[in-house]
Amino acid sequence: MTELPAIIAAFTTMFIILDPPGLVPVFIALTQGMTAEHRRSIAVRACIVAGVLMILFLFVGEAVLGFIGISMDAFRIAGGILLFLTALDMLFQRRQARRADNAAEGQAEHQDDPSVFPLALPLIVGPGAITTIILLAGNATSAADFGAIAGVLMAVLLITFLAFLVAPTIERALGKTGLNIVTRVLGMLLAALAVQFVLDGLRGFGIGG
Repeated sequence: MTELPAIIAAFTTMFIILDPPGLVPVFIALTQGMTAEHRRSIAVRACIVAGVLMILFLFVGEAVLGFIGISMDAFRIAGGILLFLTALDMLFQRRQARRADNAAEGQAEHQDDPSVFPLALPLIVGPGAITTIILLAGNATSAADFGAIAGVLMAVLLITFLAFLVAPTIERALGKTGLNIVTRVLGMLLAALAVQFVLDGLRGFGIGG
């Protein structure tokens, strides 16, 4: 995991899963009418909470799998299928509709502070992100590998935080059509990565070479 190609692949996967451009309209909806300072504080809290959750899953996620008797190869296959379904949601815009529903629910329950719910969980750290983190952790063999993965997670979170800060500018620049195009391109890339996860899991069971 410390080699540059592996780091780039991990970063690409996490970026696609978190989809910072796709989170922008949801963040705008959740913070509508708030001051710039209030928006900034919400973005900070959401990313800190999401970062803590990611690190927890990075270091204890695989241990939990071992405790309940699930092999990493089986989880790779299941995770790949889950990621593929996520990719389909992105391609057909079902993911954005679900995020909007979660955002509306969060607004109703936490009008003043949506940072923990629904921003940090489940919009940033959702099932796809949790699955990907555990899969990446399964490929780590040393402390340096875990450090590299943690660095990737923090880098993607930083991009997400910056996207939140410039959300109004991004919205004006891309428009609704532009955001839809970006989300669908990322969905295509995620579909290919999901298939690769499944193939890796099958190879672990001695299927397909």
